[in-house]
Amino acid sequence: MSSIAVLGAGKIGEALLSGLIRAGHQPDTLSFTERHPGRAKELAGRHGVDAVAVAEAAVNADVLVVAVKPQDIEPLLDDLSGSVAERPADRGLPLVVSLCAGLPTALYESRLPPGTPVVRAMPNTPMLVGEAMSVISAGSHASEDDLSLVEELLASVGRVLRVPEEQQDAVTALSGSGPAYFFYLVEAMIDAGILLGLPRAAAAELIIQSAVGAATMLRGSESHPVILREAVTSPAGTTIAGIRELEKHGVRAAMIDAIEAARDRSVELGRAHEGTGS
Repeated sequence: MSSIAVLGAGKIGEALLSGLIRAGHQPDTLSFTERHPGRAKELAGRHGVDAVAVAEAAVNADVLVVAVKPQDIEPLLDDLSGSVAERPADRGLPLVVSLCAGLPTALYESRLPPGTPVVRAMPNTPMLVGEAMSVISAGSHASEDDLSLVEELLASVGRVLRVPEEQQDAVTALSGSGPAYFFYLVEAMIDAGILLGLPRAAAAELIIQSAVGAATMLRGSESHPVILREAVTSPAGTTIAGIRELEKHGVRAAMIDAIEAARDRSVELGRAHEGTGS
């Protein structure tokens, strides 16, 4: 079983560690880096996994999962570039898995020793409850075995899909940011329930269970969402009156614009690091 080091133990990093343990990875094959000592001690105690320095992880782990924020990538790459080069010859190069939004595999390849395999992955926050949608793309040195290994790792916290890397900015906008759009919609619907005189707790229960049920129907049905929506939309009924207002206020167009804006921001994050390689 490969040894795995998660570099950056925020919510996503911890969720991955927890998912790997649930999937059967032994804690002694896992490690993590965390710059805040209190947080490191807390996670080590909770999961039985060692907190290590970046240099130690870079030298000893078979897989390095980069889970820091994009703005923190430069100092991490500075640490990694020298440490990976110091690995014993018989260990070979580690597989680097980037969970950082917007950062291309070429950035890592330009800063790490030649031939380092890199896989770019975009998970989302439902990883915290084992229901992530993760999308992976191979860098120029990543093999089929590397992709299969990353699929196995991320399958411990949800579903996994492969796409060409040029589609990753769209993926980031759609599924990476997607949970926030659903939360925003649910928030608005709960507020509407309160406006209509329902207690907040009752409105929340009504909307959250409706969301869970609708998602289950979408997952279990082969029908297009339009068909499922039409099944709820009776002629001259309450639903079509509500849909008319959504269309009148341009909700569909606003959602498309929001996703395009998120895609553009993902592109900007990648471009911010162009030219930083050696």
